[in-house]
Amino acid sequence: MRIRLTVNGAGVEADIEPATLLSALLRERLGLTGTHQGCDTGQCGACTVHVDGRAVKSCLMLAAQADGRRVLTIEGVAEGEALHPVQRAFRDRHALQCGFCTPGMVMTALDLVGRLDTADEGAIRHGLAGNLCRCTGYRPIVEAIAESIRARRGDG
Repeated sequence: MRIRLTVNGAGVEADIEPATLLSALLRERLGLTGTHQGCDTGQCGACTVHVDGRAVKSCLMLAAQADGRRVLTIEGVAEGEALHPVQRAFRDRHALQCGFCTPGMVMTALDLVGRLDTADEGAIRHGLAGNLCRCTGYRPIVEAIAESIRARRGDG
């Protein structure tokens, strides 16, 4: 089947098998390898991307479900060489040690920064529950997201 979608602002057409996962389309067909494949069961969050502005786990979504939709991957977050403020906060807070979970964490963080009204640690940790990190202990990730929420609100 043929699908059409927008990935990182560019129109894409692809012939796919009906069972093709969105993560496989992004990585294997489009070469967007920042979308990591970790568990393939939706548990780790390494494959998180945005579809129509909401964070989703691309290993749990068929590529066909993205037909006609807008997909944003980690490769589309920065503006050229300029990091997005959330990416800068992750860098500045040392929230990206080995880097494997980082793309999914950043994509989830972008969703949280857009949705949360407060930089409440409990709400941030709850929002991160679907993303696993084995290196940072989460503290720097939570701090980076809280900093980004405060910056978005103009109080930090």
